[in-house]
Amino acid sequence: MRINKTILYIILIASITLLSSFIYQKVNNKPTLFLIGDSTVKNGKGKGDGGLWGWGNFLQDYFNQDKINVENRALGGTSSRTFYNNPQLWQKVLDDIKPGDFVIMQFGHNDSSPLADTLRARGTIKGNGDEFEEIYNPFLKQKEVVYSYGFYLRRFIKNIQDKGATAVVCSLIPRNSWKDGKVNRSEYAVWAQEAAKQGNAYFIPLNKIIADEYDTIGEAKVNELYFGSKDATHTLEGGAKFNAQAVVKGIRENKNIRLNKYLK
Repeated sequence: MRINKTILYIILIASITLLSSFIYQKVNNKPTLFLIGDSTVKNGKGKGDGGLWGWGNFLQDYFNQDKINVENRALGGTSSRTFYNNPQLWQKVLDDIKPGDFVIMQFGHNDSSPLADTLRARGTIKGNGDEFEEIYNPFLKQKEVVYSYGFYLRRFIKNIQDKGATAVVCSLIPRNSWKDGKVNRSEYAVWAQEAAKQGNAYFIPLNKIIADEYDTIGEAKVNELYFGSKDATHTLEGGAKFNAQAVVKGIRENKNIRLNKYLK
């Protein structure tokens, strides 16, 4: 008996629709690792602008992307304050977070900027306390209450946990700044650790991991391999890859971080 062409067409369309739905659900059911931070996580458009790279561009290479998505949502020039307060940045990430996802955050380099300058007004109060200061933000042309660096990290953590996701705080990567043959460590690393502990989030001592490695490698080699001659903060491709490896090392050293199951 000859099957009507219309019936065959309907069966074909239904099969394609069912297959597409299955593929979509499979992709959509994968957890996502979101990266947020400043230009040391994603420099410029993330395409090696000026020969400089953030470590977030290379972190995905260490994960099995059949099992997890990795999205680098970092933006250069941001501090914990400006990333959190900008609805085009944090709110968009927050809207996309679903239960079972992960967020790795790394801020600090721009948090030491002035609180209320006319250029960016991106600084935060030093520390991890609950103190605040009311300012007039000349950049936004409105009043604003500014909190501490650690306070904003704790806000990120709570938002993430409220969505059923996992928050991981990284201390900031060290600058290429030396004294007596040792890399200078940052006080922001201490505050990041305090905020993570206070918010019951995971912590990766990235500042220490990298600085310890730099000390072993030596200043001359670090200058040669990882940094340009005129920039002590942003890394060349080799430096960004080195920092991505350090993030992975921090994940592996804490077996309680469920991201371990998605590493290659």
